[in-house]
Amino acid sequence: MTAKPILLHHADLDRTGTWLKYRDGMCDSCVATCCTMPVEVKLADLVRMGVVDAFEAEGEPPKQIAKRLMKARIVQHFNFKHSIYTLTRRANGDCLYLDAQSRRCTIYAKRPNTCRNHPRIGPRPGFCAYRTR
Repeated sequence: MTAKPILLHHADLDRTGTWLKYRDGMCDSCVATCCTMPVEVKLADLVRMGVVDAFEAEGEPPKQIAKRLMKARIVQHFNFKHSIYTLTRRANGDCLYLDAQSRRCTIYAKRPNTCRNHPRIGPRPGFCAYRTR
């Protein structure tokens, strides 16, 4: 019986040429490098995540919702022109919802579409900024 080779790789997040072609199972041995990239979300994502309720989403202007979420330190930035919110990241660059110990998403079932669609979309579609645990 031959052992399965262990992939050792440390992509540079800012140099997409160092990213690896994504394949199933890569996330199991990665340190969640993708969770250090800025996450842009829409209002529907915030409702699914449970930080905005449906009533507020229907009745409040997006700018007011952004102000509340910025004060709560859930949102770092709001693009008024496109109504896109950018989630806050910790000082080390990690997503607010990434568990520091396990390196897993704490809201995985309710994660934003940006995360659901990664790496099919993003800076280099089909590739991942994989880093070995």
